[in-house]
Amino acid sequence: MAFLSDSLARIKPSATIAVSQKARELKAAGRNVIALSSGQPDFDTPDNIKRAAFEAITRGETKYTAVAGITELREAVVGKFKRENQLDYTVAQTIVSNGGKQVIANALMATVNPGDEVIVPAPYWVSYPELVALCGGSVVYANTSRANNYKLTAAELEAAITPRTKWLMFNSPCNPTGAAYTREELQSLAAVLVRHPHVWILSDDIYEHLTYGDFKFTTPAQIAPELYERTLTMNGVSKAYAMTGWRIGYAAGPLQLIKAMEKVQGQTTSGASSVSQWAAVEALTGPQDYLDMSRKVFQERRDLVVGMLNDAEGLDCPVPEGAFYVFPSCQNLIGKRTEGGAVIQTDEDFVSALLQAEGVALVHGSAFGQGPNFRLSYAAATEELREACTRVQRFCSTLR
Repeated sequence: MAFLSDSLARIKPSATIAVSQKARELKAAGRNVIALSSGQPDFDTPDNIKRAAFEAITRGETKYTAVAGITELREAVVGKFKRENQLDYTVAQTIVSNGGKQVIANALMATVNPGDEVIVPAPYWVSYPELVALCGGSVVYANTSRANNYKLTAAELEAAITPRTKWLMFNSPCNPTGAAYTREELQSLAAVLVRHPHVWILSDDIYEHLTYGDFKFTTPAQIAPELYERTLTMNGVSKAYAMTGWRIGYAAGPLQLIKAMEKVQGQTTSGASSVSQWAAVEALTGPQDYLDMSRKVFQERRDLVVGMLNDAEGLDCPVPEGAFYVFPSCQNLIGKRTEGGAVIQTDEDFVSALLQAEGVALVHGSAFGQGPNFRLSYAAATEELREACTRVQRFCSTLR
């Protein structure tokens, strides 16, 4: 329509949201569908966090807050970064937003001009390139490989940097692959970034607390103090504390950048929900035993899903270090036919045929910038995951 913004034509709808909506529609129509397309923990928000919200309501904490967040939550953010990441920030260097996505949008809107380039390692979270495009920037994809477990190498990063590069979008553990970077891998990337002082780093640490085995999480500004003054470190309570619907993300970084982001937020949404902010205070400062419990369950689910998918004909599923996703390749199934005679030409064909035949909703890997793969979220009940993987195995065995 003629009255719509030109910027709207630069972006695509979210593939993950689209698949989740399709699954809901099929369920409403009576289909038995297992939807593993959404990155949402199936656990309930811990009771102590819910109580903190009730108490905040009772105290009358239901008014507008400061645009950048209530002081108590910003102080809790300062404490979290110091305690868990050995990063020193002042309260003024923090901001609280309506989810992690708004943190990223604020930062890009505040800094990106037409012609500016943003490096996005692929596979990537679906919103990164769309937010860059919405702000008028240009996305430069740095393609990773299965041989390196879909992690960006120093050489791949170096090749992507140009004089027009403004940001590197960095996500560890990664959505959609679950890949997480070791200290040594981060040091290698940091050495490249130190040589290019015009490149800023947006570190999306939203899955920080979901790493498995002996893996030790580290973040870029922690690894390389030289990058501190040009790194925005973003996090939130949604994934770690099963608080997706509470919509609280937060970040810390250079004061000038935070002030610019606050200016953007002040003219879009203003402050985040007051009640949600008080719940987030409890999440960051209260008992942390929930984290160990959920991490243990997610690791068990990861091991179940990886094992069952690798037993499926034609699939290759690496073992992710973190998050709650797997990103298997279905390369060996491309060109095969379903029982109905349809040819599997792409990863999107694969997930569409799987949904039609077996009622399992997954997201095609090309939506994340790399295929033929698919993303499966194991943030679901264990028995539901077992049944879904059984259906995937059955479907793969019927392809000819």
